[in-house]
Amino acid sequence: MPSTSMDAIQKLYEVCKVSLSEKGPLSSESIDKVRAVLDKITPSDVGLECEAQAARVWRSPQALSRKRVFPSSPAIRYRHIYECRSFSIGIFCIPASSIIPLHNHPGMTVLSKVLYGTVHVKSYDWIDKAEPLNLLKLRPGRVVRDGEMSAPCGAMVLHPEEGGNLHAFKAITPCAILDILTPPYSSEGGRHCSYFRRCPKSDPSGVLLNRTKGSEFVWLEEYQPRDSFVIRRDLYTGPALKL
Repeated sequence: MPSTSMDAIQKLYEVCKVSLSEKGPLSSESIDKVRAVLDKITPSDVGLECEAQAARVWRSPQALSRKRVFPSSPAIRYRHIYECRSFSIGIFCIPASSIIPLHNHPGMTVLSKVLYGTVHVKSYDWIDKAEPLNLLKLRPGRVVRDGEMSAPCGAMVLHPEEGGNLHAFKAITPCAILDILTPPYSSEGGRHCSYFRRCPKSDPSGVLLNRTKGSEFVWLEEYQPRDSFVIRRDLYTGPALKL
């Protein structure tokens, strides 16, 4: 395997190691440094070149061989690369039409890069940011992003209270998303992954509409996704990190 592939993922690990802590990024400049390296990562850097080539021709007549490249199982797959108390690096490989439901990242900063394919992203931020999350009632969220992203493209960054901390993905074609979470999910640290869904509710007074300055908002409630939603652990086939 070319040394450049090894250098790319190794460099990402190295910049994360000096830029991220158990409390998240050391500074806004630290995020910029990680993002600059992440933006340069390609499918071949992480062992996904064959899948990326098949995704590029997914909608064309040349796609006859795609079934030999992608798993027959419709399950979403997660390729774990690295995790410590400060950050995690991993890749979600999502089959076409599959969905990762709306979920949160409490107290976390997340950098996500679409490596191949096209995905629809919808994200929200809580409107009442200082309000403790009471799971027994609805909570208003402001729409931050609602549109498609196709590789190659720059990384998305979401912060604990802005940038779309709650997001959902729907794969338009087979796609892969490389995620860096800082700090990672942790039951010990109180960072649980919760899933949410939209609920119909009116705002007759117009108070929320005024607070969101006219931007779209929705009411969200926590729920448990159906049993058919499965994320399976998959083998990372890219260059091994030198720790």
